[in-house]
Formats: sequence, structure tokens, C-alpha cells
Amino acid sequence: MDHHQQGHNAPVLNNSVPVRHPGRWISAIIILGVVALMVQSVITNHNFRWDVVGTYILDVKVVQGVGWTLLLTVASMVIAIVLAILLAVMRQSDNPVLRYTSWVWVWFFRGTPVYTQLVFWGLIAVLYPKISAGVPFGPELFSLDTSTVITALVAAILGLGLNESAYLAEIFRAGLKSVDKGQTEAAAALGMGGGKIMWRIILPQAMRIIVPPTGNETIGMLKTTSLVLAVPFTLDLTFATNALANRIYLPVPLLIVAAIWYLVITSLLMVGQHYIEAYYGKGVDVNQAPAVVINPAAAKAAAAVAPSADAEPALKMDFPEDEAK
Repeated sequence: MDHHQQGHNAPVLNNSVPVRHPGRWISAIIILGVVALMVQSVITNHNFRWDVVGTYILDVKVVQGVGWTLLLTVASMVIAIVLAILLAVMRQSDNPVLRYTSWVWVWFFRGTPVYTQLVFWGLIAVLYPKISAGVPFGPELFSLDTSTVITALVAAILGLGLNESAYLAEIFRAGLKSVDKGQTEAAAALGMGGGKIMWRIILPQAMRIIVPPTGNETIGMLKTTSLVLAVPFTLDLTFATNALANRIYLPVPLLIVAAIWYLVITSLLMVGQHYIEAYYGKGVDVNQAPAVVINPAAAKAAAAVAPSADAEPALKMDFPEDEAK
């Protein structure tokens, strides 16, 4: 039997037919119908007052509120991230004082509501009218008026940042623990110091675990800034839209204005989070092509019947010893 006949007799691989999913089409039609009804209701309902939304969406007070909200978010997250790294390293320290100090910090700031903490920072000037430094039970070196140092903006940033540091500390601790201890041992064997190992070896690998929940916490912080009225800080986006609503007696359209701005900022933060995740996920989060599913029995039979490419040169090989004989 020649190769052509063997090729004709080789079993044919299964041509798989995709499974039909009528439920997907039905659910898609239902969802699209519900969405269409909701969109129609929102557009045609005059109580939403879209004309007022269009009037105030770029109002000076609203745009300034967006700026102050972004400032609160960025400043608070910077403080929280720096403290979280320090707390996470302290939590893994062999020093029991550092370890328990970190634990108490996380316990306290996670265990009390952020609104309560903001109220406390708003009353800090009442509790401590002056900030002074000096020798204990001795002379005072200098003193400052607390209200001039801790303004409403500073109090809001401190309240938000310290509260968030407790949550981020646990996220950072989980990220640091995800790196195998062998990495630290190998770096120490090369003569690297503890600080260099942390910044050059551990943190870059842990960032793949740290970035996604940190991005979620940043988005949460953006919306938590609406609570700074407790300080009181009265320049953020929520307060600005509420003030306008109270002035024109139309709360709904101004709530929509605030919601639109929050959605825009959140969308931009999500895009940034995506690129940061992609950067730290290089070499790990690789998109692999889907494997082709075939019938294993048919593939095995085809391989047994069809001549292999490696075997053909061996059949045509000439041996000089046989020609000499």
C-alpha cells in the first residue's frame, strides 16, 4: 500500500459544531428591552430636568468642587500609601514592638467609622488649642495655634489618609506575603541589604497583587470625600452641588450633575488602573491562544497511519558498508 492509499484511509478528525445557546439570545433580548425602557423613561421624564443638568454641569462652583475632590483624593491616597508600606513592613518585622504597634494602628482605624474620625479631626483645635514642644514637665520650647496649622483642608486630608492607611496596610501585607521567601534568601545570599531587597526584589513582584485592590480603594476614596462635611470642609463636589440644589430648590438635577462627574472621574481612574496592572503583570498575565479541541482517539490513529516526517530520511539513507559488500 503506497502513501496515497494510506492517506485516503487515515481517519478524519472530528469537525466539531459549536453548541447552540438559545438562552443567551433570550437573556440578551430581555436585558436590552429593560435597558431601552429605562433609557426611554429617563429621557422622557421631565422631572429629571435635563435642562437644569445642562446648565449646571460646567458651573464654576461645580468645576471647582471637582478640583477640590481630586485634591482630597490624591493627597489622602499618597499619605495612606506611604503609611501602608511602613505599617506592612512593621507587621512583618521580628521586633515585637513594631509588630504590635502596626496591629494596634490597623485595629483602631479600621474599627472606628471614618465619619467619626473626620468629626474628631474637625474638633482637634477644641481638644488641643495649641501644639507645643518642649521638655516633659519642663520649659516649653515653642507653641503654635492649632487652628492655623490644622485647617479644614488639612484635617480632611489627615482624616481620610489615616483611615485609609489601615485598609491599605492589610492589602500591602498580603502582597508582600505573596512573594516567595526564597526571593529574599537569594537576594541576601548575593549580599543585598534589607532595604534594597524590599525595594528592588519584593515590592516589584508584590505590586501585581497590590495594584487591583489599591485601585478599588482609590475609587472608594473618591466617593468617601463626600463625607468631609463632617470636618467641616465645604468646597468638595458633593457640598457644591448640594448648595446649588438648596438655592434653586431642585435637588434631583444637581444630584445627577454630581453623579455624572463622579462617573467621569471613576472611569478615568479605571483606565489608569488598567495600564498600571498591565505594566506590573508583564510576563505573567499573558494572553494565551485557545487550544484546539480534537478527538484524541482520531488524532492517535492518524499519527499511527500517516508516515512521520522524521522517519522518511531514515528510509532513504544509504549505508556505504552495504555497497562495498
